[in-house]
Amino acid sequence: MVELLMVMLRAAALYILVFTLIRVMGKKHPAKTTPFNFVNYTVIAAITALLVLGLYPNLIFGITALMVWVALPIIGDFLAARSKTAHDILHGKEIVLIKQGKIMDDNLQQVRLTGEELLSDLRQKNVFRLADVEFATLETTGEISVLLKSNKNPITPYDLQWDVTPQTEPQTVVLDGNILHGSLTEMGLTHNWLNTELKAAGISLDNVFIGQVDSNGELYLDLFDDAVKVPQSKVREMLYANLEKSQADFVRYGYETQDSETKAMYSQNAQELEELLKKLQPFLLR
Repeated sequence: MVELLMVMLRAAALYILVFTLIRVMGKKHPAKTTPFNFVNYTVIAAITALLVLGLYPNLIFGITALMVWVALPIIGDFLAARSKTAHDILHGKEIVLIKQGKIMDDNLQQVRLTGEELLSDLRQKNVFRLADVEFATLETTGEISVLLKSNKNPITPYDLQWDVTPQTEPQTVVLDGNILHGSLTEMGLTHNWLNTELKAAGISLDNVFIGQVDSNGELYLDLFDDAVKVPQSKVREMLYANLEKSQADFVRYGYETQDSETKAMYSQNAQELEELLKKLQPFLLR
């Protein structure tokens, strides 16, 4: 019983110690770490397990070994951040696998990557035709970065010379049927606004699993009851449609009136609204 209690106490103490040390080492995602860092984390885990079970003959020696395996990567990262040479020695260098659409066979053999593995990695990047690739690089983490040929890249609003509204991070304002007051305040919204939106959608608050507000002020709702369909917000589309109708009305009024001065006024208003619609189209119709 005493030995069991000692194991529990050592496990709890080492859990806190290792948790603190890992946080000090930095928030590196295990899936994106280098092979050496993976080995480093494995050794830290092994030393910790031996210490928890009391298999180290000397507890101080075990903790010293643990501290060394934590301190060395921190020192290495410090040097790598200040020297490109140190970075290349510690983390390695990226290797070009495809250049100007041509596979670099020697580099492929250098990293011991087969053609099938290369094609598999490209498919994971949603690239299924090798002919579409302009440039591909093997990063130090083992991931492949791909640049498509210019005529194969998806068209963006920049290519079409469209103005788009800046996007900000959506805020979750409802979670598990509970209102998140901080997020609602951060968006500059009130409970009355939220209640009005829910009432307009015919949804009760206790049926909302997640509610998010985007940068355009539109509320997205996901419900506990999947059988209930949430009506999609059409505020922007309705605004654009109303402006279009107003512009068409000005044109019609201009044709119908016989007074030259009134006709000119309607024509001018119709033209101004048409120009406004062209500017608002990228923002209201997306």
